[in-house]
Amino acid sequence: MTTAVLICDDSGFARKQMARALPAGWDISLNFARNGEEAIAAIRQGKAEVVFLDLTMPVMDGYETMSVIRREDLPCLVIVVSGDVQPAARDRMMAMGALDFMRKPIDNPRLTKLLADYGIYNGQQKPDTGRFACDKNSSAEDKLDAYRELVNIAMGRAGDKLARLLGEFIDLPIPNVNFIESNELHMAIAEIQHNQRVSAVSKGFVSAGIKGEALVIFNDTNTHNIIELLQYSGQQDDPQLELEALMDVSNILTGACLNALSDQLDVHFSHSQPELLGRHRGLDTLLSDNISRWSKVMAVEIAYGIKRRDISFDLLLLFPDDAMDKIYTRLIAMGQSR
Repeated sequence: MTTAVLICDDSGFARKQMARALPAGWDISLNFARNGEEAIAAIRQGKAEVVFLDLTMPVMDGYETMSVIRREDLPCLVIVVSGDVQPAARDRMMAMGALDFMRKPIDNPRLTKLLADYGIYNGQQKPDTGRFACDKNSSAEDKLDAYRELVNIAMGRAGDKLARLLGEFIDLPIPNVNFIESNELHMAIAEIQHNQRVSAVSKGFVSAGIKGEALVIFNDTNTHNIIELLQYSGQQDDPQLELEALMDVSNILTGACLNALSDQLDVHFSHSQPELLGRHRGLDTLLSDNISRWSKVMAVEIAYGIKRRDISFDLLLLFPDDAMDKIYTRLIAMGQSR
């Protein structure tokens, strides 16, 4: 009997990758949704007996979608597939009735085993690599979508690392991705109020012709809360203690994020030592004084938050334009080899 399967994800690249991971022998009718609102409509129309659900989406996210499914007792089995792999995210979705929780990018054999364990599919383990194959001649918008998904997964891994170390739930956004001239970088940073004073730590990375820079930008109003959360001993207004806190959080975020990028691209990045770009300065001044080595960049802004502690900080990833084709080629190669 044919099973109605729905893949719900705001990324077209992620939807294709998920479709490719489904077992070749599974008799399904396959449908797609870009957000929870579209997913709920499909479920109500009988187009989604099994739902693969992302968490971080516009319009209606995975949590809101699962809440509607539970409240209306909609007839579907939900498997969460997300870049946000924090234990609290998994626990929350499982408590709401999700069947299981898988992290991105999908592990094909594990997916097949999971489906078999729940009696959903009991055939071959071979994924259907012919279904929605990735196109190397994709449009600029398709490539941008792929880059956004790449960073989404890395963002989730970094958030998970931070959450486990701090014992707090980290709020994760949809990454803000822009191709811009480096002198316009300040215009791409949406989450930071430009009239506020900030401090920033930078770390460069390079491998296989792919290079970039990671910056963690802290609003000065958050510093005391960060020191309190880290439970450092000493006076909160001690400049050295403040610097130690900024460096520690930066190393956690950039290390986990770059490791996740390495895994997805099958490269090993060499990291430079973290460098303090500036403290207690205006954002525009800080960026203009330090970010000028490349004429054009892909800038990715990730606004992390710990709402309960009133803490927020931004991770900014910068890639020069000549690295982008290399990244996309590796993404496609890795997707086809899974």
